[in-house]
Amino acid sequence: MKQVLLFLSAILLGCSSSDNEVMAEVPANVGKTLVVYYSYTGNCREIVKTLTSQIQADVLEIQPAEKGLKYEANNYALGTQLLNAIKANPNDASSYPAIDPVTTSLSSYKNIIIVTPLWWSQMAAIMQTYLFNYGPQMAGKNVAMIVSSASSGISGVVSDAKRLIPDAEWMGDALWINNSNRRNTTSLVQNWLKTLNFAQEQTTIDKMYITIDGQTQSITLVENDATKALVEKLQQSPVTLTLNSSGGFEIWGALGFSLPTSDQQITAQPGDVILYNGSNICLFYGTNSWSYTRLGKIDGLSENELRTFLKAGNSNISITLSLTSGTTAIRQISGSDDEDVYYSLNGQRVTSPSHGIYIKKGKKVIL
Repeated sequence: MKQVLLFLSAILLGCSSSDNEVMAEVPANVGKTLVVYYSYTGNCREIVKTLTSQIQADVLEIQPAEKGLKYEANNYALGTQLLNAIKANPNDASSYPAIDPVTTSLSSYKNIIIVTPLWWSQMAAIMQTYLFNYGPQMAGKNVAMIVSSASSGISGVVSDAKRLIPDAEWMGDALWINNSNRRNTTSLVQNWLKTLNFAQEQTTIDKMYITIDGQTQSITLVENDATKALVEKLQQSPVTLTLNSSGGFEIWGALGFSLPTSDQQITAQPGDVILYNGSNICLFYGTNSWSYTRLGKIDGLSENELRTFLKAGNSNISITLSLTSGTTAIRQISGSDDEDVYYSLNGQRVTSPSHGIYIKKGKKVIL
């Protein structure tokens, strides 16, 4: 189940508690790979979705401070103006267009993935701003690059990236995705990943995600033939299935496909994710002894929290399994001075929370 976790560095063209609340600390973000991208037309965002279906990574979208600008209007007048200003004074911070504040620290990441559009044979000005500000912090980190354009070649973008990140460890040639091959993005990314020089940086994809009623929780996978086959299945697309409560200790149901088994007599514990008879998945909020193949364990939830999250006792529970958390921003949750601000477990703000598990002021709470 070994998969390469890597950095893509340029896709061009076109991302106070009440008495009934149970509190628990939220673990810090300890991700190893970060995808940083800017998307003007949406093409880069789609490439990032394809990429993060094949590797495990956090994602950070860079956005311009001034919204709604049409860089291509009047025969590309504004876009050209921004690029010319950078070209005239590349070492002057005032030459670069303003972007929204970025609070994500690069110190937790060994691999950086930067995704940006090509603008008229150069790197998009918005992404150049980010790299001008943060490129020096990428010194010694593994960086790879995907370039997306309509038809223009990407050599100018590669030059921009190496100027802005002079001390990076480049992990291979940039991948060029353009209008003539865009329909093959999935296979292009898959094959390109295999060419990168990550022989010393291989990492196991050991996470998948389960979403129930809009709430997403990570699952740490064990390493066996069953999880390897499951990851390969999820790399193609997320899997949605219907489960039912059973025995007062689990929800379970058919996967719709079979996985290799390595059954042994075990006592499943709360949070365990189990394969039963090769084609059924069981999610435990209690305990049971049987001959199972272990798949993994749901992260960070107590037994009471598991019962709430898994809708224990209910029927026809729709769940989705995937390799990404479903977010388009880095997976971290900031506290708020507003006592009434709640977030879902995958970091989305919830305006009218109902019964379930949420984040409030940096803590997990059960309502």
